Amino acid sequence: MNGPEITLEVAPELRLFVPHERRAGRTPLTTDGASTLGHVIESLGIPLTEAGTLLVDGAPADRSHIPEAGEHIDVTAVERPQRVPGAPLRFLLDVHLGTLARRLRLLGVDAAYESEDIGDPALAALSARERRVLLSRDRGLLRRREIWAGAYVYSDRPQEQLRDVLGRFAPALAPWTRCTACNGTLARANKDAVSDLLEHGTQQAYDVFAQCTECARVYWRGAHHGHLETIVAEAVREFGGAAA
Repeated sequence: MNGPEITLEVAPELRLFVPHERRAGRTPLTTDGASTLGHVIESLGIPLTEAGTLLVDGAPADRSHIPEAGEHIDVTAVERPQRVPGAPLRFLLDVHLGTLARRLRLLGVDAAYESEDIGDPALAALSARERRVLLSRDRGLLRRREIWAGAYVYSDRPQEQLRDVLGRFAPALAPWTRCTACNGTLARANKDAVSDLLEHGTQQAYDVFAQCTECARVYWRGAHHGHLETIVAEAVREFGGAAA
């Protein structure tokens, strides 16, 4: 490029996205003189879903701003908790985030998830159609213009992913109210009414059941309930909500 030269500094939280030579602080950058600030930031590898307030010489600027020679740009991280106006807070997760989806549902958070890879265009369209925040570790997917809102999931470990999403968006927690299989809502179920769906041993050992209003799956406090209780208790302790 032979356009204006600016300087740029990226918030520490965002430095994983940029080349190593830009992670130390303020660095020079030559632009083409026509690209918007948003395009410049994306060209460095930073998804715009992760950029917070953009500062030009210390003053907030729009992503449509075209940088001029000598300007200094600060790219801040998204403020947490992040507010997503315009629709109830709900999520859409890509095919690689199935465990995170189930844990969000366990906490009563509306989390749609496609167990098969339906492709980036279809995911982006679904995000727009249902006004869901698209969660992904795919930077290319998050750059698609048609998504309604999106967020990069920073860790590849489910428990850290859960803390990241809960800390970033502060969704209301209502544990044990949503089906972990299909995202439907759960209702208290009479034992006799669901007995045909239970193994004999389960009928004998348990008396309290819930059933999904969408897929009819039956839930009870079985062998794995202790592990799930731990996940719920830790999330409620740190992020609020009712554990029962």
